[in-house]
Amino acid sequence: MLFCLGMVFICGFAVATGGASRLLTGYDSYGNSCGRNNSKIEGVPLSGRDMSQNKYVFFLDPCNLDLLNRKIKSIALCVSKCPDMELKTYGAVKAFALQNGSDLCSYEITPTRYESHGDRFTKCPKLPVQPSKPLPVFRRCVPMEIGCYAEFFQGFITFVSDNTVLRRVLAGVVTSKEVIIGLCLLALVLSLIMMAVIRYITKLLVYILTCLVIVGSTGGVAVLWWLYADHKKALDNNSTSAIGKEVTSDNVKALLVYAIIATVFTVILLLVIFFMRKRVALTISLFHVAGKVFIHLPMLVLQPFLTFLSLMLFWVYWISVLLFLGTSGTPVKNNSTGFVEYRMEGPLQYTVWYHVVGLIWISEFILAFQQMTTALAVASYYFTRDKSTMTSTPILSAMLQTIRYHLGTIAKGSFIITLVKIPRLILTYISSQLKGKENACARCMLKACICCLWCLEKCLAYLNQNAYTATAIKSTNFCTSASEAFILLVENALRVATINTVGDFVLFMGKILIVATTAFSGILALNYQREYTVWVLPLLIVCVFAFLVAHCFLSVYENVVDVLFLCFAVDCKYRDGSPGKEYFMDKSLMEFVENNRKGGLNKERGDEKEMKPMTRGGTLA
Repeated sequence: MLFCLGMVFICGFAVATGGASRLLTGYDSYGNSCGRNNSKIEGVPLSGRDMSQNKYVFFLDPCNLDLLNRKIKSIALCVSKCPDMELKTYGAVKAFALQNGSDLCSYEITPTRYESHGDRFTKCPKLPVQPSKPLPVFRRCVPMEIGCYAEFFQGFITFVSDNTVLRRVLAGVVTSKEVIIGLCLLALVLSLIMMAVIRYITKLLVYILTCLVIVGSTGGVAVLWWLYADHKKALDNNSTSAIGKEVTSDNVKALLVYAIIATVFTVILLLVIFFMRKRVALTISLFHVAGKVFIHLPMLVLQPFLTFLSLMLFWVYWISVLLFLGTSGTPVKNNSTGFVEYRMEGPLQYTVWYHVVGLIWISEFILAFQQMTTALAVASYYFTRDKSTMTSTPILSAMLQTIRYHLGTIAKGSFIITLVKIPRLILTYISSQLKGKENACARCMLKACICCLWCLEKCLAYLNQNAYTATAIKSTNFCTSASEAFILLVENALRVATINTVGDFVLFMGKILIVATTAFSGILALNYQREYTVWVLPLLIVCVFAFLVAHCFLSVYENVVDVLFLCFAVDCKYRDGSPGKEYFMDKSLMEFVENNRKGGLNKERGDEKEMKPMTRGGTLA
C-alpha cells in the first residue's frame, strides 16, 4: 500500500512541477513553455517570454533525430502557426513570418533580417521547410511528408524496392487480409473447442507419448550398438587404410561410450515409466476434472483477457508518468549548447528508479491477482459437494474475495519475484553493455549468474502459484501457505513430475494441433486464389497468432490442473474417506484413489490430522 502511495506521489510530483503540462504543451530550447507567459531563467537571455499566442513547437531541423537519446537534435521554438506550405528560400520564410505573425527563426532575429543575418544557417529552419501540421494533443509541428525521415529507413526501403520476392510477400499480406482475419477467428474457435474436448483425448495422447518414448529410446540404443558392431567388425577385418583405421578406432571408442550411456539412460527411463505408470492415471483424471471445471466456471476463459487489459492500462499509465518525469524538475542551462534542459536534482533524481521497480512489482502483482482469483474459484468448486449450490458468479466472487482478504498475500509473492527479477535484469543489461569487452571467464560467470537467477525466478513463481492455492484452501498467510505448499509438493514429488511432464506434453500437443489445423485451413483457403504466389508471410502471421491464442487458453487449463492437484493433495492428506472424513474429490479422482488402495500404493494418511477450520477468504468451513 505504501509503495503504491509512492507511485501516486511520483505522478503527483510530475504534474505539480509542470512536467505533465510541459509534455502536453511543449517548450522551446530556451525554457519557455508554449501557450503561456513564462518566468525569466537566470543566465538565459531569451527565456521569460510571453508565449500566450505561440502555442505550437516548431523544430528548425525536424529530421535530425538522435536515436540513442530518443530526441530531435534541433533548436525548438514556440510559434503561432505551423508552416502549411513548402518554403524553399529564406525570402519565403520571411514572407510567411510577416503574413502569419509566426517567426520561424530564433527570437533574436527579426523577420526582416532572415535573408541577410549571419546566423541564418544555424538559427533559421533548414531549407526547404517541409509543410507540417500540429499533433492533436501534443502541439508539435510534424512534417506531413514522411520522406523527411527517409534516411533512417533508406536501407529497408531500398531492400524492398530491389527485392521482388519481398514485394510479392507484402502484397500477398495486404490482399489476403480477409483470409488472415478469418483464420485468426478460426484459431480462437479451435482453442475453445480444444479446451472442451482435451479431457476426452488426454488418455490417447498419453499412450502415444509413452509409445513414442519407448520406441525412440530403445530404437536409438539399438542403432548405436549396431553401428558399434559394424565399425568394430570393419576394424577387426582391416578393411580400411592406415589413416582410416585410426579414424575407425576413434569412432569405435566413441560409439561404445555413446551406446553404454544410451543404454543406461534407456534402462532408467523405462524403469521410471514402469513405476510411474499408475501415477499417469492421476494426470488423466485431473484433466478430466479440469474439463468439468470450465463447464461450471466458463468465465475462467476470460481471465487472461482481463489480465491483459489491466496490464495494458497500467503500462499506459506508467509510460505517461515516465514521460512526465522526463520534463519535470528545474530548468538548467547546458553550457555546451547554451540551451535549457529540465533535470531532477538531489534525491528526486532517483524517483525514476523507484518508478521502474514499480513497473516490475505491479506487473507481477496483476499476474498474481489472476492466479489467486483462479485458485479461489477452482478450490471453491473442488470443495463444494453440491455443485448446484455454488454462486451464480463464482469468478466475480473470487475477485472480490481476493480484494477483501488476500491483497497482502499476492503483494508478498509478487515482491519476492521482483527481488529476483531486478538483479537478473541488471546483470542482463551489464552483459549487453560489456558484450565483446569482457574476458571469457567474466562472460561465463555473468551468464551463469543470469541463468541461476532465471531458474530461481521460475522455481519461486511455481511455488508462489501453489502458495496462492494453499491460501485459497486454508486462508492462511503467505509464508504459512508457501511452507505447506512446499511440503505437499515434496511429499508428492513423483506425482508433480508426472503432471508437469505428461500434462505439459498434452497441452503442447493441443497447441500444435490448433496451429497445424489453422495452417492447413490457411493453405486450402489461399489455394483457391491462384494470384498469390508467395504465402509465407500470411501463413506465418496466422500460425504465430494461432499459437499465441492457443497458449493463452491452454495456459489457463494448465493453471486449473495445478490448482486441482494441490486441492487433491490436501484432500488426501487430511481425509481418508471414512465416515466424517469423506473426500471432496470428483468421482474420477475417487476411482484413482481406490485403484491405488487396491494396489497397495496409497498409504493411509490423515488418521491423526484434521483440517483446520476455514475462515475468512478460505474455501472450506
